[in-house]
Amino acid sequence: MKKNILFLLLVGIGLCCKAQVVTDSIQILDEVMLSDAKLKNYASGYKITTLNDSILKSNAISLTGVLAFNSNIYFKENGYGMISSPSFRGTNATQTAVIWNGININSQLNGQTDFNTINTTNFNNIAIRSGGGSVQYGSGSIGGTIHLNNTLQFNSHFNSSISVIYGSFNTQQYNVLTNFGNSKLSGNFGISYVDSDNDYKFLGTNKINTNGEFNNQNINANFGFFLNDTNVVKFYHLIHTGIRNLSSTLVAPSRSRYEDTNLRNMLEWTSIGNTVQSSIKVAHLQERFNYFENKDKANFSFGNVKTLILKHNLNINISKKLKVQSIAEYNSISAEGSSFGDPKRNVFSATGLLNYSPTKKLSYGLNIRKDFTSDFKSPLIFSADSKFEVSKEYVLKLNASKNYRVPTFNDLFWRPGGNRDLVPESSYQIDFGQEFIFKLFNFRLHTYYITTTNLIQWRPSVTGFWSPINIAETENYGVEAELQVNKQFNAHYLELKGNYSYTISENKDTARQLIYVPLHKGNTSFSYSYKRLLMFYQHLFNGEVFTISRDRLPLYTVGNLGITYALNTKGNINYEIDLRVNNLYNTYYENVALRPMPNRNFTIQTTIKF
Repeated sequence: MKKNILFLLLVGIGLCCKAQVVTDSIQILDEVMLSDAKLKNYASGYKITTLNDSILKSNAISLTGVLAFNSNIYFKENGYGMISSPSFRGTNATQTAVIWNGININSQLNGQTDFNTINTTNFNNIAIRSGGGSVQYGSGSIGGTIHLNNTLQFNSHFNSSISVIYGSFNTQQYNVLTNFGNSKLSGNFGISYVDSDNDYKFLGTNKINTNGEFNNQNINANFGFFLNDTNVVKFYHLIHTGIRNLSSTLVAPSRSRYEDTNLRNMLEWTSIGNTVQSSIKVAHLQERFNYFENKDKANFSFGNVKTLILKHNLNINISKKLKVQSIAEYNSISAEGSSFGDPKRNVFSATGLLNYSPTKKLSYGLNIRKDFTSDFKSPLIFSADSKFEVSKEYVLKLNASKNYRVPTFNDLFWRPGGNRDLVPESSYQIDFGQEFIFKLFNFRLHTYYITTTNLIQWRPSVTGFWSPINIAETENYGVEAELQVNKQFNAHYLELKGNYSYTISENKDTARQLIYVPLHKGNTSFSYSYKRLLMFYQHLFNGEVFTISRDRLPLYTVGNLGITYALNTKGNINYEIDLRVNNLYNTYYENVALRPMPNRNFTIQTTIKF
């Protein structure tokens, strides 16, 4: 595979020599609206799935619920509303990066993002980029990346909405959203609050989900202002605060509680020229937590991490066919906690991106990155991708990359169990895709292979504590399929979507499937709308998985049904009512051993738009 990557790089360098200078005004507009423009301009050979407003509206409020029913990603949850972690193409949660407006926000402590702390009402769109992305997004981007985007539109508009949701288990949610703008100023603002007793029944038993109460608040504010015709300043703000009692299991009670705060602020200045666009980002991220083993006592452990990010992007449109981008980024990370001391880390990275389109049908990209980390020697990494339009209906995509993940503060310094002898994970991957695009339907089929050395995995040690070690090589390979069908006749609109994945994820030494990676996973959704009426049905299938003890969790299927009706569509104020049945068939299922998920439950939502 290394020879294949080297061949692609050599071919790319040879073809790059034929360039001339021009302007691309459409790209400039995209960069103004979307802070992470390289997701569009430097990823033509990757599979990217975008979930727009209509999809987000028809799904659960958490990012877990949205992606479980609309992507190939598998999730394991320690009970509903509890800690949620993904498996993307058979990789683990620390190998999936979450990108907030172009910034990697994975925890510096455990290396992952809890997807149940992400409220989807805060974002205009969510994009799923499959395949290695460490060159563009840094440590941990091995299986894929999830992009949370806030777009700013500089045209005349003002709209707001207020929604109230009430559901089973005394679940309440309140959302307020506002969007406004003109040719000079743009902004959006949102507040959401969720509270639930979360005391659902454990089907087939006389038990309920005790100690499962949770609530969280999210405030999201984004603003942009044109200083003149060529300079725009944007500010992004997001704060999440949450309190969760950690649920009991089928065999063990719990009285623990977890309180967390995630604060994100970013200021961006973008300068737009005819052939050159540049942006400077200054971001401050903070994550804090308090953990109570017994919520009724004052004793707790804590952690606090602050990250300062300075980032400069320079994009040059050398010609209509050729564009290049350089990225220089500096991260200063400092932490303190009762279980890991006060570690610090400084990282500087230099990245070069190139996209070349010698013909209208062919384009490819070459990317390279080098990190300089204060406590590790980071490898030189690279990627190459290509897109070829065989016809309007048939497109081929190919990408290959080297990726990495450095050990987190928990991996190194957790007391007891941290291992300071760990080395970074290193990974190679290749992906080949075919896309069929027709008026009635679109179909995508991708195959991939990932090999990882020095995988970091926590295991029980001889001392009786869990401790991380670098294990032998692992490999992941499989197939992903996506189907979308659309049909409109008169005022009737039908849409069918489906995803299926076949995933092999094995330790090369043992040839065993890794834990919590289903061999088969699929989902489908069907929606029908007519004038004021919208109906939808979702269905999820998860194959069996192995647990830590090598037991098997059986396969399960879950269905959701919903209906939305607009009570008023004329005038300045509109009303909608939404009814939803989750787990329609009252299925008993676990995606983490001994932690049942909710039985059949209901929600009703009222929305006022003005």
